[in-house]
Amino acid sequence: MKQNPITLNSISSYKDENNNEIICEEEIPTCKVVFLGKNNKLIVKKGSRIKGGVYFDCDNGVCNIGKNRFKGVIRLGQDCTINIDDQVTCTNTCLITTAEGITVTIGEDCMLASEIQIRADDGHPIFDVSTGKRVNMPKSVSIGPHSWIGGRVAILSGAQIGEGSVIGFGSVVKGKIPNNCVAVGAPAKVVRKNIAWERPHLSHVEPYYKPDASFVKKSKYWKNTVDNPQYS
Repeated sequence: MKQNPITLNSISSYKDENNNEIICEEEIPTCKVVFLGKNNKLIVKKGSRIKGGVYFDCDNGVCNIGKNRFKGVIRLGQDCTINIDDQVTCTNTCLITTAEGITVTIGEDCMLASEIQIRADDGHPIFDVSTGKRVNMPKSVSIGPHSWIGGRVAILSGAQIGEGSVIGFGSVVKGKIPNNCVAVGAPAKVVRKNIAWERPHLSHVEPYYKPDASFVKKSKYWKNTVDNPQYS
């Protein structure tokens, strides 16, 4: 039986009798934390600006949040881990859900647009009628560094996105997307390889015309696409 929820209306150093713990160096008043189990840990790097909520729905969850600007809702199920690296930005609300011991990883310098859902689990079990076996077991999700995830994208169980890639608006990602490519559609498929993108906004950062790479500062992520990526 689950305990009564413990709701904290801000992120600050904390530890309770159920071994739930928050490790941080400064208070973040714009994000609440809810503990429904025990032995959970939230670690937030100094300088992080987080808005939304972190929910530990079960036991033994670990959430690591780097120095970034994350907006949204994070839910951790039993024995789950969520890692959000430094310099990750969100335009608007992002949902991340996990269950049954899996991990979600978002690499450094990722740019997340509005209304993104990262669902490493389906929320409810589906069974084969003949065998009784589960047919929708959750799988870990990884988003490589410097990935640009467009608005209203759904990233589902087992998705792996290579570094430097762009996922187009409204796409659904289920499988493996290599590095430095553009992928769009449902399910998302690669439509262009050997690309690189940079953060300067077309209208907010001068010059207001950027017809070639000489008008931006190149990051370390300019690489050719590897056609047969190897994932761990």
